[in-house]
Amino acid sequence: MATTNGAPALEQQAVQKEAQHQANGDVAINNWSQPGPAAFDFRSDVVTTPTTRMLNAIASTSLLDDVFQDDPTTNNLEAFMADLTGKEAALLVLSGTMGNQVAIRTQLLAPPHSVVTDHRSHIMEWEAGGVASLCGALVKPVTPSNGAYVTLADVKKQTVISSDIHACPTKLISLENTLSGIILPLEECQRISTWAHQHDILMHLDGARLWEAVAAGAGSLKDYCACFDSISLCFSKGLGAPIGSIIVGNKAFRERARWVRKSIGGGLRQAGVVTAAARVAVEDNFLGGKLKACHARARQISELWISKGGKVTNPVETNMVWFDLDAAGISTEKFIEEGEKVGLRLLGGRLVVHYQIGDEAVSRLEKLMQAVLKGKQLNGTAEHAPEKLQFPTE
Repeated sequence: MATTNGAPALEQQAVQKEAQHQANGDVAINNWSQPGPAAFDFRSDVVTTPTTRMLNAIASTSLLDDVFQDDPTTNNLEAFMADLTGKEAALLVLSGTMGNQVAIRTQLLAPPHSVVTDHRSHIMEWEAGGVASLCGALVKPVTPSNGAYVTLADVKKQTVISSDIHACPTKLISLENTLSGIILPLEECQRISTWAHQHDILMHLDGARLWEAVAAGAGSLKDYCACFDSISLCFSKGLGAPIGSIIVGNKAFRERARWVRKSIGGGLRQAGVVTAAARVAVEDNFLGGKLKACHARARQISELWISKGGKVTNPVETNMVWFDLDAAGISTEKFIEEGEKVGLRLLGGRLVVHYQIGDEAVSRLEKLMQAVLKGKQLNGTAEHAPEKLQFPTE
């Protein structure tokens, strides 16, 4: 039996007892060896559960200090991600929000400055106003004229390059890919990047789900990253790691970002317990090709819904399906409640297909479609109020 720090590792029969102790009896056993509830959870791709290979990687990891840059597992992951994205350097951060905020604050040296971004973007709607409070920046939202993704023409309308002292000059353009499951085309990124750099404006990408655009064949990871001065990539959205994101850029960016990360409490000690699982997530689920299957399943779900008379509000380009619940004549709350009757967890009309969603989940979803669109009765019960299954953040 393996030992760690003089204590024996848990035998398999002790896992359930320890799980109950850690959760005060609220859970029977963990789900390292199987998806568990995640297999029937369409609310987001953040609900994926880590795998046994991730557990083994954590158990095997180095246990040195990342603040001192001593941990080889963490240093190796950062070097691996820098190479994968074609950038000089990378830095571990704890979340996608931390990645965006550290990157943007690193790039914006001192006010006055403004950031141009899509009006639906994560940094605008889901990061607690961090660009304002942490960076002192004015955020200027852009509405895509095509209804799907921002273009250079859209960006130009909101970008301030004037020397007028009444204006707040744009120092950074922050794009997001994918956004609502929709791909920002590589060619558009390149056009915006070329124009921005001609005007000495920095480019940041919230690439939490950039993996999905690459898996869909929209462009290579390196080609997308070449358009931006900094990129944030998430290991726990879609790739299944339990925690962590990475930001990449040049060496000067990375070194300043270390200061910023430390200032907001992002320095880790034994970081290998995070980075070991993140490395497995990239290798097994991104490089291993599992995301393409998610896209195919998302298209299957969309086609099933449409075949039964349903409508969608967005095209299916990656792993998200958007049911038009208004057209189906059902409220969000009722849809969530009916979904629970067939054993599904739903957030509303947006369904996110991750790699742990299987055939059984789709079969249950088809039963729900029959009830919503064809008036079939469901015999199951809803144990939770709809608002309990809704989480307000991504």
